[in-house]
Amino acid sequence: MKLSIQGIKDKEAWEKAGIKLPSYDVEKVATATKEAPVWVHFGIGNIFRIFIGGIADSLLEQGLSDKGITCVETFDYDVVDKIYKPFDNLVMAVTLKEDGSTDKKVLGSLTEAVKAQSSVDAEWSRLKKIFASPQLQMVSFTITEKGYALRDAKGEYFPFIRSDIDNGPDKASSAMAVVSALLYERFNTCKAPLAVVSMDNCSHNGEKLRNSITDMVGEWQKKGFVSEDFVQYVNDENTISFPWSMIDKITPRPADTVAESLKEAGVEDMDPVITSKRTYIAPFVNAEGPQYLVIEDRFPNGRPQLEKAGVYMTDRDTVNKVERMKVTTCLNPLHTALAVYGCVLGYDLIADEMKDKELSELVKRIGLVEGMPVVTNPGIIAPEKFADEVINVRIPNPFMPDTPQRIATDTSQKVGIRYGETIKSYVAKDGSARALTAIPLAIAGWCRYLLGIDDNGEAFELSPDPMADELKCQLDGIVWGESSSYTGQLKNLLSNANIFGINLYEAGIGDKIEEMFVEEISGKGAIRETLKKYL
Repeated sequence: MKLSIQGIKDKEAWEKAGIKLPSYDVEKVATATKEAPVWVHFGIGNIFRIFIGGIADSLLEQGLSDKGITCVETFDYDVVDKIYKPFDNLVMAVTLKEDGSTDKKVLGSLTEAVKAQSSVDAEWSRLKKIFASPQLQMVSFTITEKGYALRDAKGEYFPFIRSDIDNGPDKASSAMAVVSALLYERFNTCKAPLAVVSMDNCSHNGEKLRNSITDMVGEWQKKGFVSEDFVQYVNDENTISFPWSMIDKITPRPADTVAESLKEAGVEDMDPVITSKRTYIAPFVNAEGPQYLVIEDRFPNGRPQLEKAGVYMTDRDTVNKVERMKVTTCLNPLHTALAVYGCVLGYDLIADEMKDKELSELVKRIGLVEGMPVVTNPGIIAPEKFADEVINVRIPNPFMPDTPQRIATDTSQKVGIRYGETIKSYVAKDGSARALTAIPLAIAGWCRYLLGIDDNGEAFELSPDPMADELKCQLDGIVWGESSSYTGQLKNLLSNANIFGINLYEAGIGDKIEEMFVEEISGKGAIRETLKKYL
């Protein structure tokens, strides 16, 4: 069986293999979407294909829409050439259930794949035509938080952004410049409204997206590339809106075991590929079942009936509360604790850590005991229920091939939100955070992880982190197995409010973290013994 428009016409074979096919006419949907697109998405990797593509598929299945999504890739054009075009834009969606079974379904909702290349006439002309369509209602994004960044740590524009500013809309190359240029095309043709919706997993994503677009447009206006009228068009949220959203679905790299099971079922050409830009991708996407998408309902040109496909449509304040609940209490802090302790205790699968008595207890205490008293309750999702699902269903799922090493990436950029916000809440409530134990233990674990030595005294490679070299320098002089080698090296780190969002000594827990850290460096098995002591 081939994953193609022609291949899925043999419905009996696919049904026999236990793979569900679209009930709608995929070719008809693709034609209708190309003629009058309503939804464009930038960043067409794994989470988009199974989650956002699944939303559009659901609306098509229910007869609530006759259009799919126009897919635009801004970074890795191999994805279009190797994953979209050879398979007629079809997606093999594989849901990994906690009992080991899988649900397999072909999605036909992704109707076209375009490269965001202003230097290629055919691609650029197609994108301009799409944005000139008055029927276009929304443009969404999963390009990662880095995709919105225009400036470096010093506040200076990155060289590639400076080039986009200097060259103007016709030669746009970065994602933010491309979108700005296409909004300019819309302004020059139909001036119709549009919702520009970040669906990336970052705080205040709509604000980040809006700031980047308005910055780019403002710089072009200074250089005479665009008019003041266009600047006003983009800055008016009644015309161009930037709704906030919160997205949550664990979507690991494609698993070899899934590829093998699909081959055994008779599906051809399912091998994962690694693109020239190191994207791990396959004709299939494997992901967990639970998923959440909460969007601020601000769509000036109308929108698909997203709420009929499980999307929570609400106001900005509620989106912010849901995001805060997830990131500061119910999911992300637990993941980070498992990531750093998983690396130093020799784990290579997150799910296996939940069979570990101490690590299981650690995340329960972080989320349910220490987090819940100060959790932000968004109203539309119960924090206790969300956390219970995370701890008892999502993280322990043994068929989710997610690793502590992946989740440990960029931890220095995350601890301020994932732990700092709860610490600040305790300080505001009680005057200090001295009542906390599990969260200080998680922070001590991260500091211990930074030594790059596991609990057996063996060296391991740290996951990528922009502050890795600086942080390792701060630990100079600390010797594993010699507690006396600690002479206060953590003080600069633990007092750094830029990292944690608060000076941890002023919060009353800096000394406690130092004490835990010293215990964890004392020798072989010290990390395990420290976890047992405090838990």
